[in-house]
Amino acid sequence: MAEKRSPARLVIALSVAAALAVFLLYTSIAGGAVPSLQPSQLDGREGKVSLAGKVVEIAGGDARGAGLRFTLSDVEGESVTVPVLYTGSVPDLFKLDRHVFLEGELKNGVFVAEPGSLVTKCPSKYSPAEQS
Repeated sequence: MAEKRSPARLVIALSVAAALAVFLLYTSIAGGAVPSLQPSQLDGREGKVSLAGKVVEIAGGDARGAGLRFTLSDVEGESVTVPVLYTGSVPDLFKLDRHVFLEGELKNGVFVAEPGSLVTKCPSKYSPAEQS
């Protein structure tokens, strides 16, 4: 005769699996989301954000020391700008009119980037092909 087993083990295993599924769903949708903004959208924003913009001025400084200072504007239009303070490695492609991405937060009107978060957008991949 077959031994009758208690369904308690199955209920516990399914409960644990359901809890893990809910946790994974939450972290993938809302848990680690960092909003991606342009300089014109920063006003009044608190907390960590991802900033995308175009370099319109390089004020100087040392990225490995006290920090590199430059100014970003929106990718389309230069009416709103934000000064940036960045420390860490600087990509070779970093220069004026280059589109860049950083993570950090706005402090006293200056976007303070996280060290090592500066990424430049390669212009050759995203510009239209020249017509001959």
